[in-house]
Amino acid sequence: MTALYPLKFKSIYKDKIWGGQKIKTYLGKDFGNLPNCGETWEISGVKTDVSVVDGGALDGESLADLLEQYKGELVGKKIYAHFGNIFPLLVKFIDANDWLSIQVHPNDELAKKRHNSFGKTEMWYIIESDPGSTLIAGFNQQIDEKTYLEKLNSGHLMDILNVETADAGDTFFLPAGRVHTIGKGLLLAEIQQTSDITYRIYDFDRVDDQGNKRELHTQEALAALDYKVYPDYKTQYTPKVNEDVHLVTCPYFTTNVMDFTHGTSKDYSALDSFVIHVCVAGAYTLVCNGESYDVKMGECILLPKVIDQVELKTTGGFKILESYIE
Repeated sequence: MTALYPLKFKSIYKDKIWGGQKIKTYLGKDFGNLPNCGETWEISGVKTDVSVVDGGALDGESLADLLEQYKGELVGKKIYAHFGNIFPLLVKFIDANDWLSIQVHPNDELAKKRHNSFGKTEMWYIIESDPGSTLIAGFNQQIDEKTYLEKLNSGHLMDILNVETADAGDTFFLPAGRVHTIGKGLLLAEIQQTSDITYRIYDFDRVDDQGNKRELHTQEALAALDYKVYPDYKTQYTPKVNEDVHLVTCPYFTTNVMDFTHGTSKDYSALDSFVIHVCVAGAYTLVCNGESYDVKMGECILLPKVIDQVELKTTGGFKILESYIE
C-alpha cells in the first residue's frame, strides 16, 4: 500500500448567479470557460463532488477511496469510527460579486431526519474585501417565529437581520441555525461540516438568464432557525505575527490562523486527527519525511494523521488557516 503523504486535490469550480472573477484575479486560480466562479471546493467529501488527488503516487484517487483504504491512518481513529468513509469537513473559497441568498442550515438532528445528512456549521475567514462590504449574521433583536414570518411576508426581513462590516482578517462562526449571507465584494475561505443542505429564505427577487427565480425554502427554514439574538457575531481575536492564534473551536472543527514572516515547525503527534492548511496569503514549502511540497495562496493541503512532524519554510511569509478535529 502506498505510504500516505501531504495531499493536494483538484479544485472543483462552481459558477453561481452571484459569482465573480476574484478566484482568478486575486487567488490566481483558473476556472476555465465558466462565466464566473462563485465557489471553489478545495477538499470535499460531499457525494456529488468528491475531491480527487492532484499529484504524487495517489494522483487521481478519490478522497472517498482513500478513506476506505487508509481509514484512521488518514483521518484519525476516533474520526474514522464516527464518520466512516465520509470525510467530515468541506473547505471552500467563495467570491461574492453580489449578495448571496439569505439562508439557514439545519443542525445534525434535523438534517439527519429530513435528508439523512450531517448538519452544516461553518466559519468564514475574510481574505479580501471591497471598501464598505458587509454581511449578515444572526438577528439584531429577540424575535419568535410569528414575528419572523410577519417581517418576511411583509418584505421587511432586513429590519431584523444583523449587518456586520467585513474586512480582511475578520472571522465569523456560523453554527447551524444562524441566519446569514455573504455580501457583495467579499472573498473568503469557508470551513464547514460536510453538507450541501441550504434553506434559502430570501433571494432579493433575482432571476436567472431564463427569467426564473430560484427556489425558496420558507417552510423548511422555520424549524431550522435559531431565533435568539447574541451579543457578538464577529469572532473576537488579536492578530499576532509568528505565533499560532486560535480562531474557532466547536465539536466539528478547530481552526487557528498562522501569520508568519519566517519558517516554523509543527508537531501534530498529540492529535488524533488529520490537519488541513488553507493558504490565504503568501507561500511556503512544507517539508516532511524528506520530501517538499510547495503551497501558495489559494491552495489547500491535507496532512494525513500519520504525518506528525512538518517543517514550513518560506522566503516571503505566509498566512494559513490550520484546521483539525479535537
